[in-house]
Amino acid sequence: MEVIRRASHAGSWYTDNPRKLEEELDGWLNAAGLPKSSDVRGVIAPHAGYSYSGRAAAYAFGNIDPTNISRVFLLGPSHHYYTPKCALSTATVYKTPIGDLPIDQEVIEELKATGKFELMDLRVDEAEHSMEMHLPYLAKVFKGHQVKVVPILVGALNAESEAKYGKLLEKYIDDPKNFFSVSSDFCHWGTRYISSTSYLVDYFPFSIISSFKVWFNYTHYDNKHGAIYKSIEALDKMGMDIIETGDPDSFKKYLLEFENTICGRHPIGVFLHMTKICSTKIKIQFLRYEQSSRCKTMRESSVSYASAVAKVDGE
Repeated sequence: MEVIRRASHAGSWYTDNPRKLEEELDGWLNAAGLPKSSDVRGVIAPHAGYSYSGRAAAYAFGNIDPTNISRVFLLGPSHHYYTPKCALSTATVYKTPIGDLPIDQEVIEELKATGKFELMDLRVDEAEHSMEMHLPYLAKVFKGHQVKVVPILVGALNAESEAKYGKLLEKYIDDPKNFFSVSSDFCHWGTRYISSTSYLVDYFPFSIISSFKVWFNYTHYDNKHGAIYKSIEALDKMGMDIIETGDPDSFKKYLLEFENTICGRHPIGVFLHMTKICSTKIKIQFLRYEQSSRCKTMRESSVSYASAVAKVDGE
């Protein structure tokens, strides 16, 4: 039986007009001007509304050579639903305005059989935006190619669980037919009210969180860097440099020390464990960094967006 996940954020977070969406994606991809490489096995890309992060995301998805890829694993953080595990989609197809992406039921059943994953119902799936915001880019890049997706919602994992899921998934990254799309924004800076609850779900069920207001409540500022936005950039780039080393333990230490509000820290952590232990030597490289605004006073707020590729390291 076909179970359809609607493009629930189309028309708000990005346009639901197919022609306009194709034009926007083409524009960003052409502006990035990146060569496609079969050595690219994965990307880290943002998941904000396209008016904010669409351009930055092109620097991740523009590297993909779709020729030999038949399966894309999506690793996205949970912003609204609390789980200490990873959860699999119960849908059979993900809709986008520019083409549908079928879900690989064989791999879903394989992962379910491990007993380590829970299932997310369609309501949870459609409420979450972190994986959906990657779908139009994937539909665009893989247009004309047969590809299936494996959506995995990554919950509030502790360090042990991140390593466990990395071990479960590492065999897939060794197969060049597989690709990983890891979803994360970077620093959420300021004190403004937000509807997202991705930081508190590490500690509280959503039923509790929804009873009180949620704020970024993160105003780390090191004045040696000058303006606030420069301090935010320095903090983010410290984390990006650590991610490029491929060391999940160092990344965890960085998060514990600075508490940077990187909402996809758990998907990134899982991915780092995968690339650390897989047989293929993988190197992560960041290619783009942007901020939604340049904060100069404590009254302002911003979200950071960073795009990276994970390539086979031929050295």
